[in-house]
Amino acid sequence: MRASLSRPAAATVLAIALTAVGLGPAASPAAAATIPAGSGSYSDSRPAGTSGPTTNTGAPVTPKLTAAAKDKPVPTNDWWSSLAYQRYGDNPYSTPMYGHPLTYQATSGGLEVGYPTTPAVVGGGRQYEYAHKADLTVGLNGLNSPDTKADAWSDWTVTPYWSDGTRTLRTTIGHGMPFVYAKGSGGDARITTAGTPTVFADSGNVLGITVAGHHYALFAPTGSDWAVSGSTITAGLGGKDYFSLAVLPSTDALATYRKYAFSFVTGSKVAWESTGGTVKATYSLTTEAKEGTERGTLQALYRHQWLHTSDALTPYTYVSPRGTMKVRESASFSTSQKNSGVLPALPASSGVDKARLTGYLNEVANASDPFSGASDTYWTGKALGRLAQLVPVADQIGQPGIRDKLLGLMKGRLQEWFTAGGASEFSYDKDWKTLTGYPASYGSDTELNDHHFHYSYYVYAAAIVAQYDQAWAADSAWGAMVKTLVRDAANPSRTDAAYPFLRGFDVYAGHSWASGHQGFAAGNNQESSSESVNLSAGLVLWGAATGDTGLRDLGSYLLTTESEAITQYWFDADQQVFPGSFGHDTVGMVWGSGGAYSTWWTANPEEIHGINVLPVTGGSLHLAREKAAIKRNIAEMERENGGPAVEWRDLLWEFESLADPAAAKAKWDAGNAGYTPEQGESKAHTYHWITTLDSVGAPDLTVSGDIPTSAVFTRNGVRTYTAHNHGSTARTVTFSDGATLSVPARSTATGTGTGGGDPDPDPEEPGPSTGNTFRLKSGGILTTATDGAAGADTLASADGVNRDGTPYKPTVYEIKNVDGTLAAGASTAFRLRVDAGTKVGLAPQVRVSYDLTGDGTFDRAETFRYFATDPVAGWEEYTQAVGTTAVTGSLGNLKGGTVRLEIWNALGNGTSQVQTGTDAAVVKIPYV
Repeated sequence: MRASLSRPAAATVLAIALTAVGLGPAASPAAAATIPAGSGSYSDSRPAGTSGPTTNTGAPVTPKLTAAAKDKPVPTNDWWSSLAYQRYGDNPYSTPMYGHPLTYQATSGGLEVGYPTTPAVVGGGRQYEYAHKADLTVGLNGLNSPDTKADAWSDWTVTPYWSDGTRTLRTTIGHGMPFVYAKGSGGDARITTAGTPTVFADSGNVLGITVAGHHYALFAPTGSDWAVSGSTITAGLGGKDYFSLAVLPSTDALATYRKYAFSFVTGSKVAWESTGGTVKATYSLTTEAKEGTERGTLQALYRHQWLHTSDALTPYTYVSPRGTMKVRESASFSTSQKNSGVLPALPASSGVDKARLTGYLNEVANASDPFSGASDTYWTGKALGRLAQLVPVADQIGQPGIRDKLLGLMKGRLQEWFTAGGASEFSYDKDWKTLTGYPASYGSDTELNDHHFHYSYYVYAAAIVAQYDQAWAADSAWGAMVKTLVRDAANPSRTDAAYPFLRGFDVYAGHSWASGHQGFAAGNNQESSSESVNLSAGLVLWGAATGDTGLRDLGSYLLTTESEAITQYWFDADQQVFPGSFGHDTVGMVWGSGGAYSTWWTANPEEIHGINVLPVTGGSLHLAREKAAIKRNIAEMERENGGPAVEWRDLLWEFESLADPAAAKAKWDAGNAGYTPEQGESKAHTYHWITTLDSVGAPDLTVSGDIPTSAVFTRNGVRTYTAHNHGSTARTVTFSDGATLSVPARSTATGTGTGGGDPDPDPEEPGPSTGNTFRLKSGGILTTATDGAAGADTLASADGVNRDGTPYKPTVYEIKNVDGTLAAGASTAFRLRVDAGTKVGLAPQVRVSYDLTGDGTFDRAETFRYFATDPVAGWEEYTQAVGTTAVTGSLGNLKGGTVRLEIWNALGNGTSQVQTGTDAAVVKIPYV
């Protein structure tokens, strides 16, 4: 979870318009100390007494870039970040960088290059590593540079730069690249080997050598000649400025690699799309021909890539800490995977005891401090995430009062953070082009660690708020600040001058990195892969809730890609990655050099295993893909722990339920009394999660839906299909096995895949009219009857006057002689369908009133915010989720009382319609 620090218990919108994903523009940070972003703001200077990026001794540090790169956003949290972030005062070059299959380290004389092929198991058997060890150094005769700077970069390549005033060297290196491409001036090409090389091929400008058992080919311009003298190999460049080398999978590969020696890589780029339940990605290199016309190249694919490509691969392979890498002879390749679905919550099920769950929910909602004293970005985020998981659960079981209380708590805390000048705020650093929250934690300020972890909780929480309150999420309100956090942690734009492209996510490695500076001998690292996924899931939900398909699909790409990386590199699901000498089935941390059965703060097996599970959300379903690996994981935890989980039992029960719901339910039944939930968990969420999966079965990842907010569960061979439709119109979701599910607008539906779907009985959309639920019937009637024909009533025009809050020519529906006992914590809910046709600027508004005794005097009136219709013919959903604009009087028990619903056009100059006689024309009162 943390990138480089131990920790206690577990734990701009600027002037750049991102048109592709709508991360809209605002003022430049140079213009003012406080930069507005919708209703929110952030600062352009750190709060007094706080720090930004520093060296390990606390000295302020700025990016180490060439003049050509100095104004570009630096992609910190990358596999090569130590080139740009000098963490140690005595090392102005770099720490080891793990590109795979090659490793690198910058020195004064050039670039060390290694190809580690033999793992070491260290740390008492708790870590395996393929540590960097230089086979050779690429440089120029006489080069003695005082530092190395980052000169250029792209999605997974980087160009380090050396200059000593006389000689200048640039090398381009990257993930999956067997070549190092060098451009130099002021001296001959120089290769210094770690020992005397064995020459296996020599044809003038092409030299094949073996060093430390590894085979390399050196390529100088045509007409040049490599000269070997002990461990020094040189070649004059003959007036040219380029040369290259490649690590060969075998000596007989020289002819193939020679073909591409002068096709120099100049950039790398990934493109993705998410359609029809499938995520596709294409990884491309751009090249230039230094000699001849060849523009192709060779790339080594990681396991998570070659498992999902149908592109032709050569027989050549490499060793890496991520298992076997396979070589493709092309400048591009594509992958295709089933989308890993995300749900706001697990579906409604018969296994949940609503009364019991309501009790658990009230424990959280009524806590004296629902945020548990959190003040920094991480722990505040954890608390927000805890509440966010319970909002749709409360909604699902008919507790709108609890739901709205939780939403209010979340909005209040988010708005505090999203407003500059208070005890908590976000601040933009113009040097590092990053947004940091203060109070910071775990080096998020001084090391630029973990932004994707911390901000994941804010984005996810905001997505849940947006599901119920679209006005709050508008760019003009608080959405602008949410998008600013997204730009910092997961910016989809490569042309944004204020933030780097995908700061933490390494598109080629398939996962994120946590350390901002990468200043470790083992390279960069990531502990809590699940918190990285939490950001991706938040992007899916935020994008879906706000209609931003670009961000939604970015989230799908990130989640689906990282899911496979987690499966292979954290959990070794196929048992093909970890060395045979490493005695563990999982790692808590992945490093550039390997992996470690550990965390930053404890050796407790529960936390080593649980850190890549938390937080458990509707974005965690992807973990169920490899159920055998989950069972091995739990078994190892219990062996190492000397028994079942104690401290993080809830997280590990939930994890186990993804593979074996019955076993997890048995553990919950036996051990749920008297335990303390993990800080981001609650008994309410754990109970709902475990009992739901026990009812519907474990997630079935062999099937995907054609929207990213869908999932399938299987129990005893029977599949349950579920999907959430954030849109304003009903839709049919089609699954990859041919099943279909009808999902009403702004609803979750669950079914057997035969076309129909039962909306979850949440107050956002009251179900069929029974008991305390009344159907609107033409003629001004509210009725519990469910028969009768569907129809529509016309709402009178507002006649061009603002009628907000005051009924004007309302259409009135009423029922009398109603008896009912007020339900604690409940509130009024309604679900209506309205249509303004093609008319512009109309806004139906609802008031619900209660005459408790039927004496003709209304004791309570609740006026809800109006619903702005679109000028497109078709029904739109209007629910109480818009919130109230005015409430007068008090509720009490109904005895012979009257309930009235009034609806009118609050704005505009035309008529609209409201649907009647259907289960989408209902009001639900808070009575039993």
